[in-house]
Parts: sequence; structure tokens; C-alpha cells
Amino acid sequence: MSNDSLYQKSNFNRIGEFKKLSSEAFRAFGDFDQKALSEGLLNSKVKELMAVAIAHVTGCPYCIEDHVKRAKKKEVSKEEMAEAIMVATALKAGSALAHSINALNAYDDIEEEALYKKSYLNRFNEFSSIGGEAFKAFGTFDVQAMKAGKLSVKEKELIAIAIAHVTGCPYCIEVHVKGAKKAGVTKEEMAEAIMVATALKAGSALAHGVNALNAYDE
Repeated sequence: MSNDSLYQKSNFNRIGEFKKLSSEAFRAFGDFDQKALSEGLLNSKVKELMAVAIAHVTGCPYCIEDHVKRAKKKEVSKEEMAEAIMVATALKAGSALAHSINALNAYDDIEEEALYKKSYLNRFNEFSSIGGEAFKAFGTFDVQAMKAGKLSVKEKELIAIAIAHVTGCPYCIEVHVKGAKKAGVTKEEMAEAIMVATALKAGSALAHGVNALNAYDE
């Protein structure tokens, strides 16, 4: 076993040390995480698919390992997992591209105090003329990623909402909440998806605590 490896499956065994180091907060997080991922209006299979997708955005290999195993136990197919990951990929890239609106405003010396407005989305089409073939290729990919396949449009829009809250892109939240509502998502289902996103983003930070423990103990 190489001492140079920063990520090893066995590292995650150290997570239990936080029970002693920060007991009350650790227990409180565990309770929240369990409730966020438990069956509700959204079934646990969909929530685990969300968790897998979100883990690819947070970039936490421990979370990927854990939630892929959990998703498999919920009978998630490899194809369903792949579709969820493609939604995550589209949303992570889309968050970067969506902020081109802010870049255009900054470049054009738009003197507005508000950095985010719904109306700014109208400038997005400008990028189609200056973004070239790459912009068009992304658009094709994004449409394909969000199309119904093994997962329904409703499921994909729920995943997209969750991920938009992890990337922190208000434009993506605006677009995908509208898309989700059109696909029949209720406000309560949306809230459950956001709770999964919250748990996974927090969980990624906590999971990397094992790396902190390793570094501290060297």
C-alpha cells in the first residue's frame, strides 16, 4: 500500500473518529443525512441516483464509491447511472457557460449593481454568435443529456435542480425549476431534491475529513 496515495478506500474507515473529535455535530449530520436520503415523496432509488450525480459534481471519490454501491442495491442499472452522470456533466458545464452572461456584462461595462437578474438570461443568445462550434456542440450535448431515456424528463429535471444548488448557479436554478414544474414536479418533491443536494455537499466536506486526519497524523 503506497503512502503516496491520497485516496484509498480504506481511508474512509477513519470517518468514525469524528464521533469522538466532534461528537454532537457528527451525530447531527448523520441524522440529517439519513433523513435527507430516506424514502419520501421521492423514492430512495431516485435519491441515490441524485446522490451519485451530485458526487460527480463535488468530486468526492468516497461519496461516489458509497452511493454507487447503495444505488446498485436499489436496483439502479448501469445505464440509469450513466444517464444521471451525463445530467451532472451537462449541469456542471452549463453552470460555467451560463456565467458567460456575467462575462458579457463585465466586458461591456454594464453598470448594474445587481450581478444576477432574470433578464440577463436574454443575453445568452449573444454567445451563439461568438462561441462558435463549441457553443453549438455544447447545446446539442445539453439537449441530449436532458432528454427522456432510461430516466424520465421529470427525474432528470429533479437531478438538475439538485446539482444547480451544488454549483450555485442561479441561472441554472431558474431554468431547471421552470423545466421541472413543466414536467410535473411538485414543490415538495423539489424540496426533497434540494435536501439531498445539501446532504451530499456537506457529506463531501466531511468525507474529506479523513484526508485531514491523515495529513495531521503524518
